[in-house]
Amino acid sequence: MEYRISEKLKNLKPSAIREIFKSLTDPRIIAFAAGNPAAESFPAEFIEKKAAEILHNSPVAALQYSITEGYPALRTAVKKRLSDAFGIGRDFDETIITSGGQQGLELACKVMCDEGDVVISEDPSFIGALNAFRSCGARVVGVKTEEDGIVIEELEAALKLNPRAKLLYMIPTFHNPMGITTSAEKRSAVYALAKKYGVLILEDNPYGELRFSGRDVPTIKSIDEEGIVIYCGSYSKVLSSGMRLGFLCAPAEVMSKIVVAKQVEDVHTNILSQMICESFVTSDQYLPHLEKIRALYRRKCALMLDAMDKNFPDDVKYTRPEGGLFLWCTLPSGFVLDEFVQTALKNEVAVVPGTAFNCDTTAASDSFRLNYSTPSDEQITRGIEILGRLLKDRK
Repeated sequence: MEYRISEKLKNLKPSAIREIFKSLTDPRIIAFAAGNPAAESFPAEFIEKKAAEILHNSPVAALQYSITEGYPALRTAVKKRLSDAFGIGRDFDETIITSGGQQGLELACKVMCDEGDVVISEDPSFIGALNAFRSCGARVVGVKTEEDGIVIEELEAALKLNPRAKLLYMIPTFHNPMGITTSAEKRSAVYALAKKYGVLILEDNPYGELRFSGRDVPTIKSIDEEGIVIYCGSYSKVLSSGMRLGFLCAPAEVMSKIVVAKQVEDVHTNILSQMICESFVTSDQYLPHLEKIRALYRRKCALMLDAMDKNFPDDVKYTRPEGGLFLWCTLPSGFVLDEFVQTALKNEVAVVPGTAFNCDTTAASDSFRLNYSTPSDEQITRGIEILGRLLKDRK
Protein backbone atom coordinates (compact mmCIF):
# COMPACT_ATOMS: atom_id res chain seq x y z
CA MET A 1 0.00 0.00 0.00
CA GLU A 2 1.15 3.53 -0.72
CA TYR A 3 0.92 5.61 2.44
CA ARG A 4 -0.05 9.21 1.82
CA ILE A 5 1.73 11.08 4.59
CA SER A 6 0.41 14.55 5.41
CA GLU A 7 2.03 17.52 3.72
CA LYS A 8 3.00 18.92 7.13
CA LEU A 9 5.04 15.85 8.06
CA LYS A 10 6.19 14.08 4.93
CA ASN A 11 9.26 16.30 4.50
CA LEU A 12 10.03 16.59 8.21
CA LYS A 13 13.39 15.02 9.04
CA PRO A 14 14.14 13.23 12.33
CA SER A 15 16.18 15.16 14.87
CA ALA A 16 19.86 14.72 14.07
CA ILE A 17 20.54 14.68 17.81
CA ARG A 18 18.07 11.84 18.40
CA GLU A 19 19.70 9.93 15.55
CA ILE A 20 23.17 10.51 17.02
CA PHE A 21 21.84 9.19 20.33
CA LYS A 22 21.60 5.76 18.73
CA SER A 23 25.38 5.65 18.42
CA LEU A 24 25.87 6.66 22.04
CA THR A 25 24.90 3.22 23.31
CA ASP A 26 28.49 2.22 22.51
CA PRO A 27 30.33 2.68 25.82
CA ARG A 28 33.51 3.58 23.95
CA ILE A 29 31.95 6.75 22.53
CA ILE A 30 32.63 10.00 24.36
CA ALA A 31 29.24 11.71 24.17
CA PHE A 32 29.74 15.43 23.59
CA ALA A 33 26.65 15.21 21.36
CA ALA A 34 24.08 14.67 24.10
CA GLY A 35 22.00 17.32 25.80
CA ASN A 36 21.23 15.40 28.96
CA PRO A 37 21.58 16.78 32.45
CA ALA A 38 24.35 15.15 34.48
CA ALA A 39 23.28 11.84 36.01
CA GLU A 40 24.45 13.02 39.43
CA SER A 41 22.09 16.00 39.27
CA PHE A 42 18.95 13.90 39.80
CA PRO A 43 17.51 14.01 43.36
CA ALA A 44 16.75 10.30 43.10
CA GLU A 45 16.45 9.63 46.82
CA PHE A 46 13.91 12.42 47.29
CA ILE A 47 11.90 11.25 44.27
CA GLU A 48 11.87 7.64 45.52
CA LYS A 49 10.66 8.59 49.00
CA LYS A 50 8.12 11.13 47.82
CA ALA A 51 6.64 8.79 45.20
CA ALA A 52 6.13 6.11 47.86
CA GLU A 53 4.59 8.65 50.24
CA ILE A 54 2.18 10.00 47.63
CA LEU A 55 1.11 6.55 46.47
CA HIS A 56 0.51 5.52 50.08
CA ASN A 57 -1.35 8.65 51.21
CA SER A 58 -3.00 9.93 48.00
CA PRO A 59 -3.13 7.07 45.46
CA VAL A 60 -6.35 8.15 43.76
CA ALA A 61 -5.22 11.75 43.27
CA ALA A 62 -1.95 10.52 41.75
CA LEU A 63 -3.43 7.83 39.51
CA GLN A 64 -6.78 9.29 38.39
CA TYR A 65 -7.48 11.76 35.57
CA SER A 66 -6.86 15.38 36.51
CA ILE A 67 -7.30 18.87 35.10
CA THR A 68 -5.58 19.96 31.90
CA GLU A 69 -4.07 23.14 33.36
CA GLY A 70 -2.00 21.10 35.80
CA TYR A 71 -1.80 20.15 39.47
CA PRO A 72 -3.00 23.33 41.23
CA ALA A 73 -0.31 23.28 43.92
CA LEU A 74 2.42 22.99 41.29
CA ARG A 75 0.95 25.83 39.23
CA THR A 76 1.00 27.98 42.36
CA ALA A 77 4.62 27.01 43.01
CA VAL A 78 5.59 27.82 39.41
CA LYS A 79 3.92 31.25 39.61
CA LYS A 80 5.76 32.03 42.84
CA ARG A 81 9.15 30.95 41.52
CA LEU A 82 8.67 32.88 38.28
CA SER A 83 7.81 35.98 40.26
CA ASP A 84 10.54 35.60 42.90
CA ALA A 85 13.43 34.55 40.64
CA PHE A 86 12.59 36.11 37.27
CA GLY A 87 10.14 38.97 37.87
CA ILE A 88 7.58 37.23 35.68
CA GLY A 89 3.80 37.42 35.98
CA ARG A 90 1.19 40.10 35.39
CA ASP A 91 -2.51 40.20 36.18
CA PHE A 92 -3.24 39.13 32.59
CA ASP A 93 -0.97 36.05 32.73
CA GLU A 94 -1.89 32.41 33.37
CA THR A 95 0.23 29.27 33.69
CA ILE A 96 -0.16 25.70 32.52
CA ILE A 97 1.91 22.58 33.20
CA THR A 98 3.07 20.83 30.03
CA SER A 99 4.63 17.49 29.16
CA GLY A 100 8.11 18.96 28.98
CA GLY A 101 9.15 22.26 27.51
CA GLN A 102 8.95 20.69 24.06
CA GLN A 103 5.17 20.40 24.28
CA GLY A 104 4.94 24.01 25.38
CA LEU A 105 6.73 25.18 22.24
CA GLU A 106 4.54 23.06 19.98
CA LEU A 107 1.33 24.19 21.68
CA ALA A 108 2.28 27.86 21.34
CA CYS A 109 2.86 27.45 17.62
CA LYS A 110 -0.23 25.32 17.09
CA VAL A 111 -2.42 27.96 18.73
CA MET A 112 -0.89 31.01 17.05
CA CYS A 113 0.09 29.83 13.55
CA ASP A 114 -1.98 28.85 10.54
CA GLU A 115 -0.54 26.81 7.70
CA GLY A 116 2.02 28.96 5.90
CA ASP A 117 2.47 31.48 8.71
CA VAL A 118 6.03 32.41 9.67
CA VAL A 119 8.01 31.80 12.84
CA ILE A 120 11.11 33.99 12.97
CA SER A 121 13.94 32.40 14.92
CA GLU A 122 17.49 32.95 15.99
CA ASP A 123 19.71 31.07 13.56
CA PRO A 124 21.01 28.54 14.58
CA SER A 125 18.44 27.33 17.08
CA PHE A 126 17.07 24.34 19.01
CA ILE A 127 16.14 21.59 16.57
CA GLY A 128 13.24 20.37 18.72
CA ALA A 129 11.58 23.76 18.46
CA LEU A 130 12.26 24.13 14.74
CA ASN A 131 10.73 20.74 14.00
CA ALA A 132 7.73 21.54 16.23
CA PHE A 133 7.08 24.69 14.21
CA ARG A 134 7.48 22.85 10.92
CA SER A 135 5.11 20.11 12.07
CA CYS A 136 2.45 22.78 12.59
CA GLY A 137 2.84 23.90 8.98
CA ALA A 138 4.72 27.08 9.87
CA ARG A 139 7.63 28.37 7.80
CA VAL A 140 10.76 29.08 9.81
CA VAL A 141 12.80 32.16 8.91
CA GLY A 142 16.21 32.42 10.54
CA VAL A 143 17.99 35.59 11.64
CA LYS A 144 21.74 35.68 12.19
CA THR A 145 22.81 35.43 15.82
CA GLU A 146 26.13 36.59 17.26
CA GLU A 147 27.88 36.55 20.64
CA ASP A 148 25.51 39.04 22.30
CA GLY A 149 22.36 37.75 20.65
CA ILE A 150 20.24 38.15 17.54
CA VAL A 151 21.28 40.82 15.03
CA ILE A 152 18.66 43.53 15.55
CA GLU A 153 18.95 45.11 12.10
CA GLU A 154 18.44 41.76 10.40
CA LEU A 155 15.55 40.96 12.71
CA GLU A 156 13.71 44.11 11.68
CA ALA A 157 14.41 43.35 8.03
CA ALA A 158 12.91 39.88 8.49
CA LEU A 159 9.84 41.33 10.17
CA LYS A 160 9.34 43.74 7.28
CA LEU A 161 9.75 41.01 4.67
CA ASN A 162 7.40 38.55 6.40
CA PRO A 163 3.99 40.09 7.11
CA ARG A 164 2.72 36.61 8.01
CA ALA A 165 5.14 36.37 10.93
CA LYS A 166 3.19 35.30 14.03
CA LEU A 167 5.93 34.29 16.47
CA LEU A 168 9.50 35.29 17.25
CA TYR A 169 11.24 32.33 18.89
CA MET A 170 14.23 33.01 21.12
CA ILE A 171 16.41 31.27 23.72
CA PRO A 172 18.01 34.42 25.11
CA THR A 173 19.63 32.84 28.17
CA PHE A 174 22.31 30.16 27.65
CA HIS A 175 21.22 29.55 24.09
CA ASN A 176 21.00 26.07 22.61
CA PRO A 177 23.20 25.38 20.66
CA MET A 178 25.48 28.41 21.01
CA GLY A 179 25.68 28.80 24.78
CA ILE A 180 25.45 32.60 24.49
CA THR A 181 23.32 35.06 26.46
CA THR A 182 21.47 37.89 24.74
CA SER A 183 22.34 41.30 26.18
CA ALA A 184 19.78 43.35 28.10
CA GLU A 185 19.96 46.02 25.41
CA LYS A 186 19.11 43.57 22.66
CA ARG A 187 16.28 42.06 24.71
CA SER A 188 14.70 45.49 25.03
CA ALA A 189 15.18 46.12 21.31
CA VAL A 190 13.60 42.75 20.44
CA TYR A 191 10.59 43.55 22.63
CA ALA A 192 10.17 46.95 20.98
CA LEU A 193 10.27 45.41 17.50
CA ALA A 194 7.77 42.70 18.42
CA LYS A 195 5.42 45.37 19.71
CA LYS A 196 5.94 47.51 16.60
CA TYR A 197 5.21 44.69 14.15
CA GLY A 198 2.50 42.92 16.13
CA VAL A 199 4.38 39.64 16.66
CA LEU A 200 4.33 37.51 19.81
CA ILE A 201 7.65 36.54 21.36
CA LEU A 202 8.03 32.90 22.38
CA GLU A 203 10.76 33.06 25.03
CA ASP A 204 12.25 29.64 25.77
CA ASN A 205 14.19 29.50 29.04
CA PRO A 206 14.91 25.88 30.03
CA TYR A 207 18.37 26.76 31.36
CA GLY A 208 17.57 29.93 33.28
CA GLU A 209 18.16 28.37 36.71
CA LEU A 210 21.63 27.18 35.65
CA ARG A 211 23.68 30.39 35.75
CA PHE A 212 27.09 29.59 37.22
CA SER A 213 28.98 32.80 36.39
CA GLY A 214 28.32 36.39 35.37
CA ARG A 215 25.31 38.52 36.20
CA ASP A 216 21.65 37.78 35.69
CA VAL A 217 20.01 39.42 32.69
CA PRO A 218 16.27 40.13 33.02
CA THR A 219 14.03 37.85 31.01
CA ILE A 220 12.08 39.38 28.14
CA LYS A 221 8.87 38.26 29.85
CA SER A 222 9.78 40.33 32.90
CA ILE A 223 9.38 43.54 30.86
CA ASP A 224 6.16 42.41 29.19
CA GLU A 225 3.52 45.02 29.96
CA GLU A 226 1.65 44.50 26.67
CA GLY A 227 0.90 40.77 26.86
CA ILE A 228 3.08 39.91 23.85
CA VAL A 229 5.39 37.29 25.40
CA ILE A 230 4.71 33.57 25.84
CA TYR A 231 7.25 32.18 28.30
CA CYS A 232 8.27 28.51 28.24
CA GLY A 233 10.19 26.79 31.03
CA SER A 234 11.14 23.28 32.06
CA TYR A 235 12.06 21.08 35.01
CA SER A 236 14.07 18.76 32.78
CA LYS A 237 17.40 20.38 33.63
CA VAL A 238 16.85 20.94 37.36
CA LEU A 239 14.78 17.93 38.45
CA SER A 240 14.45 15.14 35.90
CA SER A 241 14.38 15.10 32.13
CA GLY A 242 12.53 11.77 32.12
CA MET A 243 9.63 13.06 34.22
CA ARG A 244 8.69 15.35 31.28
CA LEU A 245 7.56 18.44 33.13
CA GLY A 246 7.48 21.94 31.68
CA PHE A 247 5.28 25.00 31.88
CA LEU A 248 3.99 27.99 29.95
CA CYS A 249 3.16 31.46 31.20
CA ALA A 250 1.09 33.50 28.75
CA PRO A 251 -1.75 36.03 28.53
CA ALA A 252 -5.04 34.45 29.60
CA GLU A 253 -6.67 34.87 26.18
CA VAL A 254 -3.87 32.89 24.55
CA MET A 255 -3.73 30.38 27.39
CA SER A 256 -7.42 29.51 27.06
CA LYS A 257 -6.72 28.18 23.56
CA ILE A 258 -3.52 26.45 24.65
CA VAL A 259 -5.57 24.54 27.22
CA VAL A 260 -7.96 23.35 24.51
CA ALA A 261 -5.04 22.33 22.27
CA LYS A 262 -3.46 20.35 25.11
CA GLN A 263 -6.75 18.56 25.82
CA VAL A 264 -6.58 17.23 22.28
CA GLU A 265 -2.98 16.07 22.66
CA ASP A 266 -2.70 14.34 26.04
CA VAL A 267 -5.58 15.51 28.29
CA HIS A 268 -3.13 16.43 31.05
CA THR A 269 0.50 16.03 32.11
CA ASN A 270 1.44 13.07 34.35
CA ILE A 271 -0.03 13.87 37.75
CA LEU A 272 2.28 11.75 39.90
CA SER A 273 5.28 13.54 38.41
CA GLN A 274 3.61 16.89 39.06
CA MET A 275 2.94 16.00 42.70
CA ILE A 276 6.53 14.91 43.23
CA CYS A 277 7.81 18.06 41.54
CA GLU A 278 5.65 20.34 43.66
CA SER A 279 6.89 18.69 46.83
CA PHE A 280 10.49 19.17 45.76
CA VAL A 281 10.37 22.76 44.52
CA THR A 282 8.54 23.91 47.66
CA SER A 283 10.88 22.04 50.01
CA ASP A 284 13.96 23.41 51.77
CA GLN A 285 16.04 21.16 49.52
CA TYR A 286 15.32 22.92 46.23
CA LEU A 287 17.55 25.98 46.42
CA PRO A 288 20.55 24.02 47.79
CA HIS A 289 19.93 21.53 44.96
CA LEU A 290 20.14 24.33 42.39
CA GLU A 291 23.40 25.54 43.90
CA LYS A 292 24.79 22.01 43.74
CA ILE A 293 23.94 21.72 40.03
CA ARG A 294 25.38 25.14 39.26
CA ALA A 295 28.63 24.25 41.01
CA LEU A 296 28.78 20.96 39.10
CA TYR A 297 28.33 22.64 35.70
CA ARG A 298 30.66 25.49 36.61
CA ARG A 299 33.41 22.95 37.20
CA LYS A 300 32.64 20.80 34.16
CA CYS A 301 32.39 23.78 31.81
CA ALA A 302 35.67 25.19 33.14
CA LEU A 303 37.32 21.81 32.70
CA MET A 304 36.21 21.63 29.07
CA LEU A 305 37.21 25.22 28.28
CA ASP A 306 40.61 24.76 29.94
CA ALA A 307 41.21 21.61 27.88
CA MET A 308 40.15 23.44 24.72
CA ASP A 309 42.45 26.37 25.50
CA LYS A 310 45.32 23.91 25.82
CA ASN A 311 44.54 21.60 22.90
CA PHE A 312 42.68 23.55 20.20
CA PRO A 313 44.47 25.64 17.56
CA ASP A 314 44.10 29.40 17.89
CA ASP A 315 42.02 29.64 14.71
CA VAL A 316 39.23 27.48 16.16
CA LYS A 317 36.72 29.80 17.82
CA TYR A 318 34.37 28.83 20.65
CA THR A 319 31.91 30.47 23.02
CA ARG A 320 32.41 30.74 26.79
CA PRO A 321 29.04 30.10 28.45
CA GLU A 322 27.97 31.60 31.77
CA GLY A 323 25.43 28.83 32.32
CA GLY A 324 23.44 26.09 30.66
CA LEU A 325 24.81 22.93 29.06
CA PHE A 326 26.42 23.83 25.73
CA LEU A 327 29.17 25.64 23.92
CA TRP A 328 29.66 26.29 20.21
CA CYS A 329 32.81 25.72 18.18
CA THR A 330 33.50 27.25 14.77
CA LEU A 331 36.02 25.69 12.42
CA PRO A 332 38.52 27.70 10.36
CA SER A 333 38.68 27.53 6.59
CA GLY A 334 40.01 24.28 5.21
CA PHE A 335 37.60 22.01 7.05
CA VAL A 336 34.51 20.24 5.72
CA LEU A 337 32.18 19.99 8.72
CA ASP A 338 30.58 16.64 7.91
CA GLU A 339 33.95 15.04 7.30
CA PHE A 340 35.28 16.37 10.59
CA VAL A 341 32.23 15.13 12.52
CA GLN A 342 32.51 11.68 10.96
CA THR A 343 36.25 11.54 11.63
CA ALA A 344 35.63 12.50 15.24
CA LEU A 345 33.06 9.71 15.56
CA LYS A 346 35.53 7.20 14.10
CA ASN A 347 37.87 8.36 16.83
CA GLU A 348 35.11 7.69 19.37
CA VAL A 349 34.03 11.29 20.03
CA ALA A 350 30.48 12.35 19.11
CA VAL A 351 29.62 16.01 18.44
CA VAL A 352 26.57 17.56 16.79
CA PRO A 353 27.13 19.30 13.44
CA GLY A 354 25.83 22.84 13.20
CA THR A 355 23.66 21.92 10.23
CA ALA A 356 21.31 20.17 12.69
CA PHE A 357 20.36 23.58 14.12
CA ASN A 358 19.96 25.59 10.91
CA CYS A 359 16.61 27.21 10.23
CA ASP A 360 17.25 26.52 6.54
CA THR A 361 17.72 22.76 6.36
CA THR A 362 19.69 23.08 3.11
CA ALA A 363 22.20 25.61 4.48
CA ALA A 364 25.82 24.78 5.27
CA SER A 365 27.58 25.28 8.59
CA ASP A 366 31.16 25.47 9.83
CA SER A 367 30.29 24.95 13.51
CA PHE A 368 29.50 22.13 15.91
CA ARG A 369 27.99 21.87 19.40
CA LEU A 370 29.67 20.42 22.49
CA ASN A 371 27.94 19.38 25.72
CA TYR A 372 29.79 19.28 29.04
CA SER A 373 27.06 18.09 31.40
CA THR A 374 26.85 14.47 30.28
CA PRO A 375 30.47 13.19 29.96
CA SER A 376 32.66 12.40 32.94
CA ASP A 377 35.66 14.53 33.82
CA GLU A 378 37.99 11.95 32.34
CA GLN A 379 35.94 11.80 29.15
CA ILE A 380 35.97 15.59 28.85
CA THR A 381 39.76 15.71 29.13
CA ARG A 382 40.37 12.78 26.78
CA GLY A 383 37.70 13.76 24.26
CA ILE A 384 38.97 17.33 23.91
CA GLU A 385 42.51 16.01 23.48
CA ILE A 386 41.26 13.81 20.62
CA LEU A 387 39.38 16.68 18.97
CA GLY A 388 42.43 18.92 19.40
CA ARG A 389 44.64 16.37 17.66
CA LEU A 390 42.18 16.07 14.77
CA LEU A 391 42.02 19.84 14.45
CA LYS A 392 45.80 20.15 14.38
CA ASP A 393 46.30 17.25 11.98
CA ARG A 394 44.49 18.93 9.10
CA LYS A 395 46.48 19.46 5.96
